[in-house]
This record gives sequence, structure tokens and C-alpha cells, in this order.
Amino acid sequence: MEYTQILIKPLISEKATYAKEMANQVVFFVHPDANKIQIRQAVEKAFDVKVSGVNVIRRRPRPRTKFGRVTGQQSGYKKALVTLAEGEKIELFEGV
Repeated sequence: MEYTQILIKPLISEKATYAKEMANQVVFFVHPDANKIQIRQAVEKAFDVKVSGVNVIRRRPRPRTKFGRVTGQQSGYKKALVTLAEGEKIELFEGV
């Protein structure tokens, strides 16, 4: 898999911004079939930084209910918290 297929989009939220400031972590939505090694290589290749760790969170699809009846399904996703090495930063997230 190419690194452009592994990294879907960055996640910018209050929790992701706090992780960036306190722990030097960046959060991405990633391809559901990607593993930690592929995510590490994709971030290092795409942004030319050194990665010290990768944590993966997976949310499974859940049924959407309305008035006690199932009306659809909430989509699932997989996201990665990428810890950058000391002194490294991604310019895409600066000033956010």
C-alpha cells in the first residue's frame, strides 16, 4: 500500500491539539487495514520526520437508533496517534 492510501486525513480537534502540545503527538485517520509499521513508514515518508511511537484506536460500526428502532449504521474508523521524536514537528499543524 502507498503512503498516500494509508494516511486518509489529519484529525484536528481539542483533544488532538492538546496531545500535540503536551505529548508531541499528531492524530490521523488511517486506512482500516494499515498496521503500526505501515503507519510509521507513511508518516516518516510523507512529512520527513522521525517517529518514536504509534498507537492505534479502532472504532467499530454501531447501529444508529431512533425511537428504539434501528434506522441505519454509524460508520467505523481507525485513527493513529503518532508520537514524534524529540525536536521533530510537522509544519502542517503549526499555528492550529
